[in-house]
Amino acid sequence: MSDERDMTPAVGDGASPDFGEKTGHGVPLHRNDWGDARWSYLYKDDTDYAAREAPETVAEAAVRARTGPLGDVAAGMMKPPVWTWEVPLYFWTGGMASGSAFVALACDLSGDHRSARIARLVSLGALAASPPLLILDLGRPERFFNMLRVFKTRSPMSMGAWALTIFGNLIAGAVGADLLGRRRTARVLGGATAVVGGYLGSYTGVLLASTAVPLWARSRLFLGPIFVCTATGTGAAATNLVLVASGVASGHPTRVALREVQAGAMLAELTLSTINERRLGAHAAPLHHNRAMKWAKRLVHGGLGMQLLRRRTGRSEAGLAASALYLLAGLLFRFAWVEAGKASASDDRAVAEMARSHTPSHTV
Repeated sequence: MSDERDMTPAVGDGASPDFGEKTGHGVPLHRNDWGDARWSYLYKDDTDYAAREAPETVAEAAVRARTGPLGDVAAGMMKPPVWTWEVPLYFWTGGMASGSAFVALACDLSGDHRSARIARLVSLGALAASPPLLILDLGRPERFFNMLRVFKTRSPMSMGAWALTIFGNLIAGAVGADLLGRRRTARVLGGATAVVGGYLGSYTGVLLASTAVPLWARSRLFLGPIFVCTATGTGAAATNLVLVASGVASGHPTRVALREVQAGAMLAELTLSTINERRLGAHAAPLHHNRAMKWAKRLVHGGLGMQLLRRRTGRSEAGLAASALYLLAGLLFRFAWVEAGKASASDDRAVAEMARSHTPSHTV
């Protein structure tokens, strides 16, 4: 022990538990009956400290910080997504596969089993490109299989990987049953494929909406339905073009129905997109300034015009052009949403406003 420093504890003689009254030596500033605790927050329920009103609670301060006037915003609030061309192309092919599965189920229900078999082939062909595109984006094949090691119902990424796997096995089994002449098995598997395709066609939009990117998060109520509409339109358009190549007549009931379905689905997509952009207001600027979005809308209008032309003139070439325009529009819609999301994430003020628009009790 150092001679220059007094190390005696300041709690009575020898730090014994019986200091004070028993030893006769009190501790400086000690007060009996816990009198020295009246200012302690530990005894806030029965002290003068608790009687004092704090200016605001921690929760109130958090609400004020999130809802008060927004001052200067520092740069680099969020790192934009690093997705490249593989992701929007994967969104497009996966959506087309699910839309073709819808078409196959409808054809089976209507009794046109030949067209249903063709639609299932279109679905399998579109899906075949999806896993390679996803693996290219992930960088290594094992990363895709690692996503199948867990099953998280609240994770769009996990559920999407499982949906893609289950959908692929079902549609492959349905096509195999078609080739083997097992029609009933093919229809059952085709119906199951369409059910799973409902999730496959929408989960990519839900995946975007579950992020913190302002444009995507603020569009969470619309992205799922928008992506389903695009999937249905592109699936119907692709099936229609393949039916033409296989020799199905222009006036065939299935082709007539597919022309109506593709037009209705793409018109619904265009309508939902317009409503969503108006609802977003200034936050929709990344979409307004996106060239892919502008061209996608123009192509949808062009496709609708081609279908009107076909109705008036009966020219089958106009109907084929409409299907091709819808397919290209669907691809551009996917690219537009991804690129607009990157621009939104780079808008520091939009990111700060997105964070402030949620109260502490809100969870994504």
